[in-house]
Order: sequence, then C-alpha cells, then structure tokens
Amino acid sequence: MARRSSIRGDIRLRRTLRNIHRTMDNELKPAMEQAAARILATQQQLIPKDTGDAAAALKMYVSPSGLDAQIGIRGKRDNRRFFYLRFIEYGTKGYVGGKRAGSGNQSDTNKSDGEHFFGKYPDIPARPAHPWLRPSMDVNREYVLADIEAAVTRTLRKASQGVGNG
Repeated sequence: MARRSSIRGDIRLRRTLRNIHRTMDNELKPAMEQAAARILATQQQLIPKDTGDAAAALKMYVSPSGLDAQIGIRGKRDNRRFFYLRFIEYGTKGYVGGKRAGSGNQSDTNKSDGEHFFGKYPDIPARPAHPWLRPSMDVNREYVLADIEAAVTRTLRKASQGVGNG
C-alpha cells in the first residue's frame, strides 16, 4: 500500500535528503516519528474495539533516514492474526437470499471455512464499513504536513549553510 510520487522534483528532493542524512544529523526523523505517533494515536482511538487486541497490535516504523514511515498492522504474524480488520474497514457485501449481493451469478459450490459448513447458499448479512485508517490520516494531515515541511526546510537550510554533525 505504500505509494511514492513520480514527480521528478520529489525524487530529487528524496535523493538530496538521503545524502544529507548520510553526512549530517537531520531533523527529519524526529519530525516523522512525531507525525507517525500522532497518526498512530488517532488510529488507536478510531479503531472499533471488541477486545482491544487489534488496537494494541497497531505499530509504527520510521526508516533511519526519516523519509518513510509505516503505521498500522506490521508483520506477517499480526497480518494473519488480524486479517478481519480489512472487513471492518471496508465493510462486506454479504450473501442475501442465497445470492451474493450485486451479483447475478450464483455458484454451486459449498461454502465452508474449513470447520463449519454454511451450505450452498448461505444467508450472510452485509456489514457496513467502519473506516479508521483513512480518517486517522485525514484528521492529522495539516499538522503532519506542516511539521514535516518545517523539518525539511530546517534540514536543507542547515545543509546549505554547511553546518556539520552536532
């Protein structure tokens, strides 16, 4: 789900900031960690809680250069354990009256999860979406962008003035 911009200037800026990170202390990583912590706290507030295990499994990671951050369910084990969160986030169509909602085709295969048999045409209700990923980013967007922009500006100013480590 990670997305990178294909704008030429953005790629050059990322390269410049990566080179600055190798030669001197930059202020980007602390700003990115603060922004990631802010979004993580909002996600933990917005995620629907039954037992609270999913909210406790949310984590953040900021790269050493401070250019990339990952927030949410991280790791193969947690992704497998909390697979159902995508159904909570986006909702489900369900099976209504033996037909998948919105579909004209009806499959003659049996529906089973490996342990339970649901029959050929189960009645599974549709579930509404309860988004928490996108709203957590939308709520904090202006604060995060302002903080990161200020950190990039300070780092570039420090690099242009030739201030070294320390």
